[in-house]
Amino acid sequence: MSRIGKKPVELPSGVTASVSGQTIEIKGPKDTQSFTATDDVTIAVEDNVVTVTPRGMSKRARQQWGMSRTIVANMVTGCTTGFKKELEIQGVGYRAQMQGNVLKLSLGLSHDVNFEVPAGITVTAPKPTEIIIEGTDSQLVGQVAANIREWRKPEPYKGKGIRYKGEFIFRKEGKKK
Repeated sequence: MSRIGKKPVELPSGVTASVSGQTIEIKGPKDTQSFTATDDVTIAVEDNVVTVTPRGMSKRARQQWGMSRTIVANMVTGCTTGFKKELEIQGVGYRAQMQGNVLKLSLGLSHDVNFEVPAGITVTAPKPTEIIIEGTDSQLVGQVAANIREWRKPEPYKGKGIRYKGEFIFRKEGKKK
């Protein structure tokens, strides 16, 4: 039994959900999102509560059960409050700034990196060493943060690079003479 799948998703005030076939559409104050579930699960909406139940107890149905419930819960959260990831830049001369819809990163390479921000995502750089990524789609916010971090991952000797805020980097000791 899926512990996550068993929990119903409560809809806060101002959020509505409608199901047609295997597609659920959630409308909230920030956004409208839809998700099409596989044929292994059934989605139902009753009294401001969304429930996801498996069709049968096959391995695939149980896998889709928990995942579908989590996606619906993330859609409800995204439509009400949204998602946010914060990145820190550490390193001498490493900085970021927004120019229109492009994030310009100076990361010690021979050229500046121009990162095109996808639609539905808001990226801000309040300080040259801080990047804030916000949006209503949990997967897209996380993917954009991962793509930005990929340009210069934190290295273990000096700790230079782009890291998530609060992330711990295990430091190594350098060579000794």
